[in-house]
Amino acid sequence: MSTYSAPLRDIRFALYDVLGVEAAFRQLRFDDANRETVDAVLDESARFCGTVLAPLNKVGDEHGVAYDKDSGGVTTAPGFKEAYVQFAEGGWGGLGAPVEYGGMGLPHVLGMPLEEMIDAANLAWGNFPLLSHGAANALRLHGEQWQREVFLTKLVSGEWTGTMCLTEPHCGTDLGLLKTRAEPGDDGTYSISGTKIFITAGEHDLTPNILHLVLARLPDAPAGSKGISLFLAPKFKVARDGTVGERNALRCGAVEHKMGIHGSATCVMNFDGAQGYLIGQPHKGLMAMFTMMNTARLGVGLQGLGLAERAYQNALRYARERLQSRALSGAKFPDKPADPIIVQPDVRRMLLTCKALVEGGRALAYHAGLQVDIADHGATEEERKAGDDLLGFLTPIVKACLTEWGVECTYHALQCFGGHGYIAEHGMEQLTRDARITTLYEGTTGIQALDLMGRKIMQLQGAGLKAFLAMVAAFCEEHAGDASLAEFIAPLREKAGEWQALTLAIGKRAMSDPEEIGAAAYDYLFYSGYVALAYWWARSVAAAEASSQPQAFKDGKRETARFYFARILPRTLAHKAAIDSGAAALLSLDEAAFDA
Repeated sequence: MSTYSAPLRDIRFALYDVLGVEAAFRQLRFDDANRETVDAVLDESARFCGTVLAPLNKVGDEHGVAYDKDSGGVTTAPGFKEAYVQFAEGGWGGLGAPVEYGGMGLPHVLGMPLEEMIDAANLAWGNFPLLSHGAANALRLHGEQWQREVFLTKLVSGEWTGTMCLTEPHCGTDLGLLKTRAEPGDDGTYSISGTKIFITAGEHDLTPNILHLVLARLPDAPAGSKGISLFLAPKFKVARDGTVGERNALRCGAVEHKMGIHGSATCVMNFDGAQGYLIGQPHKGLMAMFTMMNTARLGVGLQGLGLAERAYQNALRYARERLQSRALSGAKFPDKPADPIIVQPDVRRMLLTCKALVEGGRALAYHAGLQVDIADHGATEEERKAGDDLLGFLTPIVKACLTEWGVECTYHALQCFGGHGYIAEHGMEQLTRDARITTLYEGTTGIQALDLMGRKIMQLQGAGLKAFLAMVAAFCEEHAGDASLAEFIAPLREKAGEWQALTLAIGKRAMSDPEEIGAAAYDYLFYSGYVALAYWWARSVAAAEASSQPQAFKDGKRETARFYFARILPRTLAHKAAIDSGAAALLSLDEAAFDA
């Protein structure tokens, strides 16, 4: 069985030393988010995830969820409900929620280590409270005051959970095709009818009520995505005064049998005239939906990070224990019958790849989370807009890169185990299976690429990219004369310039052929991700040298950064070559010739 121990030292390093959150929290007026509070939250998060959730990871995989076709009810794996009770009693669902609705009012970025730990400890369990956060944000920003008082408080307390009901059998990414209908009633409610699929935590036994946020069309809705509205339909009807009534006309029609995350209930939800309330303005549901979606996309990026961290921990332990042949240069442990496999260059390649992507990815993700706080609490409108621009730019990178790197790292970790990784005993194959979904839900990697290239770069004229490049330029200028960082500053400066030139070149080609945007999107996304990680590795080395960390820790950061710049950053060369080749190589082949 795989094990997990929260990497608190590196989490604290990322928060305190790399990101400087203490100063940021003071500037954003989070007066209660001092170091003592942050450390207490981290310690208790680690305890809960390590002792309560991690032991249930294999249980959830083996037992899955039980679906009763007669009642439409779903029973979670043994121990899941008891773990959720502890989660709710600990107030974890309200960590970053406003105090006036029962939350702790702490910074959003402080919740990201908690999410990472939950996902590493037990991804399937973590999916049950995951979307409650997105639903809570949608209500906070778009709901009426009575809806916040009645529904938001229940989500914050963890008494109820929430879902996002977007996808239908015939439409996923193109929500303009959705058919679910909402008929207005005489009492201010709406009657919602339709079928939604792939609904995470759509039905379960963890809480007595579930709040479904549903995209649907009003009778007078215009065609396409501009005709979508957002509604809240609870499992049990809830009056405006908070009184809970009879069972609503909605039901889980099936649960999916999946490759991984067996302990997570992925449901088909049927709405048959279910009573619901409009959230926000008619026909403006996409705006509220993206509030949920962007929150969820950062959360899924953390899932990839958490799984990669757990996989790396177990591969590292095994590589130190497993004795197999001798180092090519001679025995490193002559007192043993063979050397541990960690002496082998190829095993080190896999371990260092995991270490570089995990630790660099942690800084990248947490920095994106900090932009949520800046966008919400910045002192001026200019600061808030800058935070929102940067957050929008970073979100598809965090979601796509961290999940794809999660798949890569779980693959490498399984490979370190050899044949033992392929069998269930060591738990590595579960991590590999679980990781695969993260690249798919909340928008596939291809969708993230199109969001980055088409919207964040082309439509919004690269506002977030310009802000990130300004950060890189400022860092390089600050350390221009620092000999200890010269090996990182020069290539980072060169890549930043190339990134900017590459972006302009794509935009120029797209002016005459819009297909160039789609053709370049995937490679541009990963080019961006690798250069962004180079920046965070350079900053990590600088932060480590300026910190009070032990010398071994500082050496570890420097050597890992050297590995990253030497072995992983060159992946940008292939992505750039693919981008430069243009759209023709992808589009010239006639559809009929694919099977010729």
